[in-house]
Amino acid sequence: MLDQFDLSPLVTPAMDWFQVNKRDLPWRRDRDPYHIWVSEIMLQQTRVEAVKPYYQGFLAALPSIADLAACPQDQLNKLWEGLGYYSRVRNMQKAAEVIMEKFGGQMPSEYDAILSLPGIGPYTAGAISSIAFDLPAPAVDGNVLRILARVSEDDIDIKSDLAKKRAQAALEGVMPASGSGIFNQAMMEIGATACLPNGDPLCGQCPWKKYCLANRHGSWDHLPVRSKGKPRRIEERTVFIVRNGSRVVIDRRPDRGLLAGLYEFPNVREHLSEEAALAYAEQMGYEPLRIRRLGEARHIFSHVEWRMIGYEIRVSDAELAKEMVENVPADKISWPVDIGEISRKYAIPSAFAAYAKAIQLERGPKREDRVKGL
Repeated sequence: MLDQFDLSPLVTPAMDWFQVNKRDLPWRRDRDPYHIWVSEIMLQQTRVEAVKPYYQGFLAALPSIADLAACPQDQLNKLWEGLGYYSRVRNMQKAAEVIMEKFGGQMPSEYDAILSLPGIGPYTAGAISSIAFDLPAPAVDGNVLRILARVSEDDIDIKSDLAKKRAQAALEGVMPASGSGIFNQAMMEIGATACLPNGDPLCGQCPWKKYCLANRHGSWDHLPVRSKGKPRRIEERTVFIVRNGSRVVIDRRPDRGLLAGLYEFPNVREHLSEEAALAYAEQMGYEPLRIRRLGEARHIFSHVEWRMIGYEIRVSDAELAKEMVENVPADKISWPVDIGEISRKYAIPSAFAAYAKAIQLERGPKREDRVKGL
């Protein structure tokens, strides 16, 4: 059990191993607290390889905390497009505004001050504090919880608050006075490259092999213990590509709730037949000319799964033109835009990626198209 296991012999082997085996990652090339902050937020719930181009593009567009604080919301969402969990970047901007107001535009160098910022919890505060400022603060994430559970053969549910508190306390007792950032990164690296979450751990590559109780007793296959979450709610949705030529209709989602403030294609919360889809387009105020069934798509959020079908509905140019206005306000419910503008300007959530891809292909009517009235 972790509370009965001495972690102190593990510190030096982990740090020495990291210096030799660490991956060359863009955010490890300096100790700029802004860079570390951006990378840690991006890496939450996102794979390392997926993060790399986003990290570089984000910093190229917003090289400082001041730039992040001042960034227009649509541009910010566009920079984050594809990473998901957009609340992460909204909270980053809120934190950047606080830093500008209270800390002169510089990331504070004290753990408690960093922790007080919007969207920053104990893990991120520990990572920034230790890596950027060499403060002896643990950074306990899923990787760290897993390797600690295995090395100490601890069967506590790692999703529990108690597991996180115990890990935090255990690590606080052994954090090195100098090099705490190296130790934290070493534990992250062990979890990412040796003590793997899925499949057999690569114990031969782990610096903790001779200390690890799970390796000694062969118990790694049922550690760590995780409680089962609630099953996801299933939602059926119909997505509409309302289109005339190169223009399609998009909606802006409300500023609160799921995918807040992002853009989407019109959709309803049920699967509609072609007849019902045409009727819905008419209710939206358009004159449908042709309908084509698009493929099915699925997207999984934390607590809900969307199972989608789609229709491309070609509409009268005159009807679509009626919706066009100059200087469309940002909070307008829906309006037509050019397909090329979507890729440049509007952040469409990855939930709609299959349908966004479909409209990038200039495709004429197919044999399966159904012309209204025929």
